[in-house]
Amino acid sequence: MIFVYNKNNYYLCIVMKQSTSHINYIKHPRTQHLPWSESLTSDDKMIQDIIVFDGKEVIATEKMDGENTSMYTDYVHARSIDSNNHPSRNWVKGLWSEIGYNIPINWRLCGENLFAKHSIHYTEENGNPLESYFYMFSIWNNNNICLSWDETIKWASLLGLTTVPVLYDGIFDIDAIKNIDITNKEGYVLRIKDEFHYSDFKTSVAKYVRKNHVQTSKHWTSEKIIRNEKTT
Repeated sequence: MIFVYNKNNYYLCIVMKQSTSHINYIKHPRTQHLPWSESLTSDDKMIQDIIVFDGKEVIATEKMDGENTSMYTDYVHARSIDSNNHPSRNWVKGLWSEIGYNIPINWRLCGENLFAKHSIHYTEENGNPLESYFYMFSIWNNNNICLSWDETIKWASLLGLTTVPVLYDGIFDIDAIKNIDITNKEGYVLRIKDEFHYSDFKTSVAKYVRKNHVQTSKHWTSEKIIRNEKTT
């Protein structure tokens, strides 16, 4: 069974078999920083002009401290399409094995794998336990269009997935967005609420990262896995 997408409705359609011989795997683009972001590295880039958000409905969601992950009907990978196996990816692969057949051909959903601690430890004690080890933040159709936030929420509900927490929802207001509370957070991601094409990603999405966010001496994949905590 797969979900079939219609511009105005979401409904279920039973099929006997899906052909996956022409599925395209696409690397999730790097997100540029907002001008007031406080944690740029040497290879980071800043959005050229925030005027692209003026007058538009936007969503600011919590930037979760995990690993970017993309799921298709027949494949799952980290940011690199040919990413290697790692024990911290086993849980999210198990989740994909349960829902992957419901993802339409040449669609992909993207989210954050939060099984392992990176710089932020999600725990009851720290007041930031997780609802799931995978938080979805976008879904892309076969035309490489990132669906609107409202449609993203609907698909997450259909698939039984948790979405990244929303910190701001409304017309772009630079002062309100700059004053988002980032206590116990890596930062936030700002996106237009409407749909947009992959080629417009750089003018549709940007991020703020807190100062001195990275607190590990080496890459997290080479360190001992410390499991984050879930509420259930």
